[in-house]
Parts: sequence; structure tokens; C-alpha cells
Amino acid sequence: MTTTVAVFGSCNMDLVAYVGTAPKRGETVLGREFHTVPGGKGANQAIAAAKAGAAVRMIGAVGEDEFGIQIRDTLQKSTVDVAGVRAVPGRSGTAHIVVDDEGGNSIVVVPGANGTVDGLADGDEELIAGSRSLLLQLEIPLPGVAAAAAAGRRNGVRVVLTPAPAVPLPGEILSNVDLLVPNEHEAAILAGDDDPHRALAALLELVPEVVITLGGRGSLYGNRDGARVEAPSFPVEAVDTTAAGDTFVGVLSAALGEGAEMPEALRLASAGAAVSVQRNGASSSMPTRQEITDFLASA
Repeated sequence: MTTTVAVFGSCNMDLVAYVGTAPKRGETVLGREFHTVPGGKGANQAIAAAKAGAAVRMIGAVGEDEFGIQIRDTLQKSTVDVAGVRAVPGRSGTAHIVVDDEGGNSIVVVPGANGTVDGLADGDEELIAGSRSLLLQLEIPLPGVAAAAAAGRRNGVRVVLTPAPAVPLPGEILSNVDLLVPNEHEAAILAGDDDPHRALAALLELVPEVVITLGGRGSLYGNRDGARVEAPSFPVEAVDTTAAGDTFVGVLSAALGEGAEMPEALRLASAGAAVSVQRNGASSSMPTRQEITDFLASA
């Protein structure tokens, strides 16, 4: 069974350098590899959901450059519908990523064409309305996020927000969010508390459902009805954690759209993230549904 997921968000080209140890301020280090990989939190989540079995529509913008062509091509090869991805004058967004030998990363995002996604373009609301869930992130201007979230609410679409990069969120956005999926750092910023359980309780005063991802410690779910689920992670040797969060959200949304209960959806999402961190790159590391199933069978 497939489910339709709309993603309204960023499309970037990831420029990834692999190093032994990330450079400190003022320091130059030698890298061992360099890759260009289509990404952006929006495109990453779209690809993750599609590979996990969902029917996915991407809504966003790329530049009229070679990166824009490559990003659209990668989305299409992952079976993502790109009718909502418009080309605008100028450069596509880029993410400049340094990955160290422990799999950790630091990222600088240059928005480029993503900066033009500050509202709904013609046809965007129809694409959102024809979906069961809408995935949002914060790598586009907040007015665009707010407009998409409001369109989701107007049309009875489940709105899922990844609040990254973390910034204070206005009530006009949060009031239209059904499920918030921060990592523990983002949860602490939004809730003003670095304890995940207390942060969960605080965030549930803002939105009906929350999943906090905790890296190697798994994830924590809660809703306003009092349900709580603590899902473990799968211990693996990480090579590159860049795509872990976006893989988690994409797989989670695909599973929930198929009717999975939250504990099973979290299990599938954790497995997807575990597979992704064992590979280099963002969109290139995301597993298919069969790969997730095979991983769980061997875990």
C-alpha cells in the first residue's frame, strides 16, 4: 500500500568533504574525499519517504544552473513527483558539509533558490490538498513554512514539522502542526529544557504529537492523550550521520501513512536511520523499504 506524502521545503546540492578531524577556527586540514550529492532537508525527506514506499510530491525551488538539473534528476530517479519544483533565476541552494572519521558533521547552508520559497505558488495548494501528510522543515523562509502549514490545515492534511535549523517558531506555524519531530538539541531550544522528557511535556502544550530523536539513544514519542513510547536505536558503526534525521522522518511518515501504529513506525524509522548512517552522503545513503526489512531481519 502506498501513501501520498507532500514535501514543501528545501532542495540543495550537498558539497561534502571527508576529513580525519574537522578543522578548528583558523585551521586548514587535508581531506581524503569530496562528493557532490543532491540533498537539502526537503529533498532528503522526500527521497527517504519514496524509497520507503510512499508516493511523494516535492514542492520547492532550484536555480537555473547545473545543480538544479541534477537535483531534479535525482528526485525523479527516486520516483518523487517534481511537478511542484520550479526553476528560478540564479543559483540552487548549497550545503557545505564536513564529515569526520567518527561520522559527525558540521554544515553551512547557503539558501540560493530556496530563499524564493516564501509562500505558495500557483498549484502548490492543490498538490498539498491531494496528499495525506505534509512534511515541512526550516531551510526555507518562515512565511513559506507558515503558508504551507496553513494550507495543510485547511485541507485536512497531517502536518509534520522538523524544526531544523532550530529557530523560535511563531504561533501561526505551531497552531497548524500536528506532529513535531525535533532532535534533542532542537527540542531543548524550543522547550527551554535540555531534559528530553520535560521537553516533550513542554512541547505537547504547543502541538498534539511530538517525536524527539535522541541519536544513539533512540527516540521518544508522546501525545496529548498521555501516550508515551520510548523506541531504542540500533547499534551500528556510523560512517556519516548527515542524513539520519531526514531518513527517520521520511520513513516514519511513509509508515504512518500506511497505517502503522506509532511503535512500529518508530521502529522502521530507527532502522532506516541506522542503515543510512553506515553509508556516505545524504540522499545517496537512504535505504529502500526492502533494505529496511532486511536490516530488521538481521538485527
